[in-house]
Amino acid sequence: MSQSTSVEKISNKNSHKYNFVDKFKRSGLKPNPLTVETLQVNVTKLCNQTCVHCHVDASPKRKEQLNIDGVNRCIEILKEHPSIKNLDLTGGAPELNPHFDYFVEEAKKLGVHVMVRHNLTVTLDGNPVTGEEKTYLPDFFAEHKVEVISSLPYYQEYFTDKQRGKGVFEKSIESIKMLNSRGFGNGNSELMLNFVYNPAGAYLPPSQEQLEIDFKKELHNKYGITFNKLFAITNIPINRFRTQLLKIGAYEEYMEKLVNAFNPAAAEGIMCRNLISVDHDGKIYDCDFNQQMMNMEVEVDGEPLTIFNFNMEKALKRKIRFGPHCFGCTAGAGSSCGGTISE
Repeated sequence: MSQSTSVEKISNKNSHKYNFVDKFKRSGLKPNPLTVETLQVNVTKLCNQTCVHCHVDASPKRKEQLNIDGVNRCIEILKEHPSIKNLDLTGGAPELNPHFDYFVEEAKKLGVHVMVRHNLTVTLDGNPVTGEEKTYLPDFFAEHKVEVISSLPYYQEYFTDKQRGKGVFEKSIESIKMLNSRGFGNGNSELMLNFVYNPAGAYLPPSQEQLEIDFKKELHNKYGITFNKLFAITNIPINRFRTQLLKIGAYEEYMEKLVNAFNPAAAEGIMCRNLISVDHDGKIYDCDFNQQMMNMEVEVDGEPLTIFNFNMEKALKRKIRFGPHCFGCTAGAGSSCGGTISE
C-alpha cells in the first residue's frame, strides 16, 4: 500500500473527526475571506537544502520557477490593488529564482512591504545548480529594507543540523552575523530580522513568548547575535512531515493531537482569511499549505483563479478550501506564517 493511499484511508476512516469546516462552524465562526493584505508568492522549489520537515518538498533537484511573465503579472496586481500591503516571497530558497532581485526592486518602488523567507545558508552556498554566488544578499536586503524571516530550528547545533542537515547551524550563525553587521535585528525598525521555530517532532510548539526569550538569551550570550522576533509555527502534516509520521505510525496520533487542541480564537485569525498564495505557474491558493496539496486551487464560479485572470472582487467572494491539515493552524495558540495567532 502506498503512503498516499494510507493517508486517504486514515482520513476517510476518521472523516467525522477531521472535518475542519464542521469544527469551524460549530465554533460560531464563518470561514470566509476578510481581506487580501498579503500576496504570498512561491517563486521556486529549488533550494540548497533538503530539510526533513519541509512542507514544500524543496531540494537542489527541483526545477520549478515562476517565470518573468508571472513576476510581471504579480507586480501589476500590486500596482492595481494598493490594498495589498505585503509581498511575501517564499520557496524553496526564493533568492534562487533568476528574477528575484527584479521582483523585490519593482515591488519596493510601489511602496509595498517585502518579506523574504530566507534560509540563511543560501548566502554562503549560492545556487546549487549554476554555482552563482549569493554573498551580496545581506547588502541587497539592507538596501531595499526587506524584512528577513529565517528558519532557525534551535539555538543549538545538534537540533538544527538534525532537522536541516550537517553544517547548517554553523553556516546559519555566520550568515546571521553578516545580517547583524548590516543593521538587521539591532532595533532598527526598517531592518527586521525574524526567526522561525518548528518543532523537531510530532508535537505542538511551546510558548512563542518564552521561546523568544530563550533564543535571544542563548544566541546573544554564545554568539553575540541579535534579532527582532521569533515565530513559532506548527508542523503541518503534509509532504515530508506526513511521510515521517506515516513511517513511524504516528499520523493518526498527531492528527488527534491537532484536533483536540482546536482553538476558536486561533481559528478566527487564520491567515487564509487575509492573504492569497501564488505558485510557480501563477495558480492561486488560499495559503502556501493548500498550494502543496493536490486539487486545492481557488475556484470562483467553477473557474480556477490565477494571477492572469485575477479579480479582487472574486478573490474576496471565494470559498476558502479546507482539509484535515488545516487543524495545524488552529491548534493551541494557532499557527501562521507570522507565528502564533492568539495569546
